[in-house]
Amino acid sequence: MRVQVTGAKRIVVKVGSSSLTTAAGGLDPARLANLVTALAGDPREIVLVSSGAIAAGLAPLGLRKRPQDLATQQAAASVGQGRLIHAYTEEFSKHGRVVGQVLLTVDDVTRRAHYRNAFRTLRKLLDLRAVPVINENDTVATEEIRFGDNDRLAALVAALVQADLLILLSDVDALYTGDPSLPASSLIPVVDNFAALSEIAVGGTGKAGVGTGGMVTKVEAARIATGAGIPVVLTSAPHAAGALRGESVGTLFTAGVRGAARLHWLAYATTARGRLHLDQGAVKAVVDRRASLLPAGVTAVDGAFIAGDPVDLLDDSGRTVARGLSNYDALELPALLGKSGHPEVIHRDDLVLL
Repeated sequence: MRVQVTGAKRIVVKVGSSSLTTAAGGLDPARLANLVTALAGDPREIVLVSSGAIAAGLAPLGLRKRPQDLATQQAAASVGQGRLIHAYTEEFSKHGRVVGQVLLTVDDVTRRAHYRNAFRTLRKLLDLRAVPVINENDTVATEEIRFGDNDRLAALVAALVQADLLILLSDVDALYTGDPSLPASSLIPVVDNFAALSEIAVGGTGKAGVGTGGMVTKVEAARIATGAGIPVVLTSAPHAAGALRGESVGTLFTAGVRGAARLHWLAYATTARGRLHLDQGAVKAVVDRRASLLPAGVTAVDGAFIAGDPVDLLDDSGRTVARGLSNYDALELPALLGKSGHPEVIHRDDLVLL
């Protein structure tokens, strides 16, 4: 048994559309009921991140397949989200559990004020013994509607609620060294070093394997979660109950050291609003000595940002070495470049190395 799982008290579970829908694209009541049975039978705090709104809206609108244009995707999500949360409400109620719907966009976990608001809502739902059911707000989302984005959202939610475990449920049972339909591919039971994954062949056109689209997003989600000290289990929906019990199903990504939540948010949840180019001395001070960034070490400024916005710090070769929260607006900085005697551009407590 996996002690990382059996010892977890708060668990985030992410399920993809393919694990909830029929071959025709609509919601599969049996699959959804089986998932809920596995989750509702666990006495621990559960947060569910669920895709499926667009798929649930296809049949009612007479659509035979997932639409390609954004407006129709949003319309399908608008119709399907109500059906999806209704299905969860009905199934969880059979087990005496109450659910609460929480619709998020990436903006809600990348802007600090929204991030805090989301935390308070989810924390109160858990305190009230409800099961938060989170989905991306596809009705208004634009760039966010893309395959695999809910994997990243789930990892950020896991960090947000300070979860002890993240379970990613996919249409494949684990991470493989390549396309699982090929005899040469083998299951990877444990990942404790992401660098080792770079040695895995990335060819093949199957659903799994590090090089295919779906698995890439799941590995990246595991990287985000483990960076926050949260272990991750990647497996298929039929193995959900076994994964929750701590059985050796799927692939376990071991956790790193849980660091400061603020710095994890800065590294993984934010989007840089600008870039600061540094000279070699400033790079050495920031990276090696973990010092604050002073105006004297900045050689150029890109972007339109205001004080408090995240910005990337680049060395003289253009490589991003850190991210931090700027104390100045983009319009203020050019007059201070190369000068000493001014307050720091970014305080070391607001800096994270990348």
